Amino acid sequence: MVFEDVAAADYDRFMGRFSVPLADVFATWAGVPDEGRMLDVGSGPGALTAVLAERRGASAVTAIDPKPGFVAELALRVPGVDARVGPAEHLPFADDTFAGVYAELVVHFMTDAHAGIGEMVRVARPGAVVAACVWDFENARAPHSAFLTLASAETGRGRGAARPGTDRGDLALRLRDAGCRDVAEAELSVTAVFDDVDEWWGVHTLGVGSTAHTLDGLDDAAIGRIRAAARDRFGGGPVEITGTAWAARGLAA
Repeated sequence: MVFEDVAAADYDRFMGRFSVPLADVFATWAGVPDEGRMLDVGSGPGALTAVLAERRGASAVTAIDPKPGFVAELALRVPGVDARVGPAEHLPFADDTFAGVYAELVVHFMTDAHAGIGEMVRVARPGAVVAACVWDFENARAPHSAFLTLASAETGRGRGAARPGTDRGDLALRLRDAGCRDVAEAELSVTAVFDDVDEWWGVHTLGVGSTAHTLDGLDDAAIGRIRAAARDRFGGGPVEITGTAWAARGLAA
């Protein structure tokens, strides 16, 4: 998996206000088993892990992420969880281990999404839920899509190649290809409010995730024009942003 080397606090400022409420919506939609262990793949600092632990108890949850800093922070935030460092593409668990396997906002960061989802299915028990969600980049409905759109008007840089899970139907297809049955798909949305356009702008300059290099190579004048366009769009008051994710779930065969 690939992700920028960022602090958990910066990730929280950039994405936490969306990933935390999305985790609750995602877990409800995907379903949480009444018994058996659950695995959070690409857990980050623990948005989904915390929800799973709240619903079933920390001792029923294992979380894994390739970034040691995120795993250390998760262990502090959700004591009692089995928190491990490792990649989605090579999960260190035996076949048929978990009653539920989940990946929130991580498939598009996997270095090999085919292998990562295949591993999620491998470690799931027969009949276990396997579920993932990723922001809708196809229709520019990610929380940071507005920033990317404003920047692209200045830079001329388009979306580029589609990333795994970011288009309608992609996650569902990948689950079916990995052997899941009874696959379903949905759109999940959450909304967050920034105090003003300056706060909204600031989180996109932290060097995190999909906006990490958006302003690279631009001079102060170009950046100033993008920021002015943001003020024109949002004004000076609170900035309300809705993010919509594609979600897919299936049952391991």
